[in-house]
Amino acid sequence: MEFTLHIKVSLVIIILHLTAFASSRSIIKSLPGFHGDLPFTFETGYVEVGDNNEVQFFYYFVESERDPVHDPVLLYLTGGPGTPALYPFMYQIGPLTISLERSSKDNITLEINPNSWTKGANIIFLDLPAGVGFSYATTSEASSSDSLLALHSYEFLKKWLLEHPKFLNNPLYISGISYMGILVPVVTLEAYKGNEKGNSPQLNIKGYLIISPLTDKFNDFNSRLEFAHRLALISDDIYKSTKDSCNGNYVDLDQNNVICANNLRRVDECTSGINLSNILEPLCEDLNTDPTCSIDKQYLEFWANDKDVQKALHVREGTVKAWQQNNAVLHYDMKKNDTKYYSYNIFTSIGYHRQLVNRNCQVLIINGDHDMNFPYVGTMAWIESLNLPIESPWAPWFVKNQVAGYRMIYTKNQYSLMYATVKGAGHAVSLYKPEEASVIVDGWLASHTYLSDF
Repeated sequence: MEFTLHIKVSLVIIILHLTAFASSRSIIKSLPGFHGDLPFTFETGYVEVGDNNEVQFFYYFVESERDPVHDPVLLYLTGGPGTPALYPFMYQIGPLTISLERSSKDNITLEINPNSWTKGANIIFLDLPAGVGFSYATTSEASSSDSLLALHSYEFLKKWLLEHPKFLNNPLYISGISYMGILVPVVTLEAYKGNEKGNSPQLNIKGYLIISPLTDKFNDFNSRLEFAHRLALISDDIYKSTKDSCNGNYVDLDQNNVICANNLRRVDECTSGINLSNILEPLCEDLNTDPTCSIDKQYLEFWANDKDVQKALHVREGTVKAWQQNNAVLHYDMKKNDTKYYSYNIFTSIGYHRQLVNRNCQVLIINGDHDMNFPYVGTMAWIESLNLPIESPWAPWFVKNQVAGYRMIYTKNQYSLMYATVKGAGHAVSLYKPEEASVIVDGWLASHTYLSDF
């Protein structure tokens, strides 16, 4: 009798577990604003992470439209921290985009993105940390940090792949943009070390790719001066005088150094009216009234906060008060101090890059050459500090017989790093140059996944 009762209790636990599991992910066939059924396989869901499963990460998953069984899986981490995954999903690399011509506040129209990365890769777009997008915490005491978020991302991956075992053998890449340049190499290293320790499941980790990365919280901001000089935003004399008087430090101002302070004021006078995300674009204070600005981000906010949209996405009712374009509480600014919600406790990720050089690891780093947020000159400096042999020197790469940017390839044993610039692109490379970004990423992935030439 006791044995029978034990079996019944165990069955109840299994049923409850399966019920909870079944409700944690959903296949989405249609979405408000898109006419007809979605022409790709789309799933949303939650994965719980943390010591007590107190964090509920919300994700969007799109299967590759080419060959999902063999194409790589990309975990895509969005910058900030504080930017929700729906932003790159709709405006940069996802399969859908908002039609600016056909949309209004009360009628958002979605259309297919012809340059989606999902045409050749399975992509998991992840809202992180809790408090971003539709991710949330079950306790008010939950807080995060760079290092904790990296561990949570690795934990998410393991749990997600256990729930999606058919993708366990697909090549896996960690990817991200902007501030995630701090986290992506950390998450990647966790995956390699986890495999080396025999963690289950074993991840088929192949490498990582980062767009417009923040890598070092001093050097990348410091590189803005050289970038401004190269792009003719400041004159030779301003550059030389500032460089000489500030001793190479343009971030931590010594108040006693009057000459340096005066020179930095001259630099600020020349650059304060510049759009740091793309120096070719206007500086827009109001995206709603200036037609020359890139996009109307508020369309996405209207759409994501629509109750029918949240129902279609299977967002858990009552877990998020309002979807925000950016969680300013979490977002990092130069030299921002820790808050009770987030600790910016990884100052540089260069050491993690160095550790990955000793692994069988494929890397792609991309910069828009007109991005002043984290300029290409800073990226090139830390790449050169890795002291890697050059396999392929600096040379142009092409899209439709036109120079799309420049690239070089470094290799050491089983490690390979391709560095590429995209001509005319700003910080969100895929926003400014969608086709070029798609071509360089798809070609790089294909060269490793299918061992074909790029």
